[in-house]
Amino acid sequence: MLKRRVAVVLSLLALLHMYIGMRLIPAIGLAGVGYALAVLFLAASTVLMPMGLIATRVRKGDLADRLAWVGLLVMGLFSSLLVLTFLRDLLLLLLEVAGMADADVTHATAVGVPLLALGVTVVGFFNARRTARVVEVEVPIKDLPASLDGYSIVQISDVHVGPTIKRKYIDAIVNRVNALEPDAIAVTGDVVDGSVHRLAPHTAPLGRLAARDGTFFVTGNHEYYSGAHEWIAEMRRLGLTVLINQHVIRERDGQQLLIAGVPDYTAHLFDASHKSDPQQAAAGAPDNVAVKILLAHQPRTAPAAADAGFDLQLSGHTHGGQFFPWNLFVPLQQPFVAGLNRLKNLWVYTSRGTGYWGPPKRFGAPSEITRVRLVPAK
Repeated sequence: MLKRRVAVVLSLLALLHMYIGMRLIPAIGLAGVGYALAVLFLAASTVLMPMGLIATRVRKGDLADRLAWVGLLVMGLFSSLLVLTFLRDLLLLLLEVAGMADADVTHATAVGVPLLALGVTVVGFFNARRTARVVEVEVPIKDLPASLDGYSIVQISDVHVGPTIKRKYIDAIVNRVNALEPDAIAVTGDVVDGSVHRLAPHTAPLGRLAARDGTFFVTGNHEYYSGAHEWIAEMRRLGLTVLINQHVIRERDGQQLLIAGVPDYTAHLFDASHKSDPQQAAAGAPDNVAVKILLAHQPRTAPAAADAGFDLQLSGHTHGGQFFPWNLFVPLQQPFVAGLNRLKNLWVYTSRGTGYWGPPKRFGAPSEITRVRLVPAK
């Protein structure tokens, strides 16, 4: 069964690469060495892309990391090549219908596709590899007590420590978060892509996260792909408070604020005892809690959070689409792609993520460290 799936994936990748080659190489007019190099690149890309995803799972050490780097970089370039080739074909079809197509346009657009794809990939690489910027968000809360006005929660999400994101990257994030001196820190899942054994040295800087009211962690779907129970234990060892359908109460001058957390929306598929349940997370809370905040990896937890009476949900998962055109597909699965949105009486903030998944590439969806401040509703 596994061999059959691998064969299907490789066959599909080969067909897509053939499509790119057949549509671009003749139109560019490549011949001789240029033709051979283009074909060689497309053939290598077909093999390297899946290697980028599985290299560190089948091998260990620097070689596996290098293979992963190359494969994931190629994946990012291929994605743009495929999309732009398809868009070029649509453009040529429209020009043909309008009677405006000619050989010069065909040639110019064929040359433009790989140049534009390469440019987007290079810019996207630098966007992904820089330390995430701080995004300031004010959330208006009805009847917010004066003692909680300005209460700040710094959120990081979707860091995806793995073959291309290592300790140095995490150190820079932690330094920037701590410099904000928040009241609380929320880590809303998908911290890792790999086992505790392999990645613990690189997630260790998370133990330096410091906030007056604590640092809180909820699982994302990638924790369940990577051994969720081991990672939960590791996060606790690092000093993070793991919230599994649980809450804590924090006070300011006698006014109470609730911070709750639920496992990932799909966690029950891996462990029935981890079924995401905002009602259970809020159960037993004092009646006079002024603000209820829920940490939930996926935005689609929002309807249940609204029914459970939460005022604010902090989520991630979407990466804001990470790079075009994948942002167009996120709404097919999630109610919100990025930013602050409203559902009934619930505010939902969806982070674009603090790292990236897969290709080291972000274009049109910058990474972020989010500082959320509670303010009175006007």
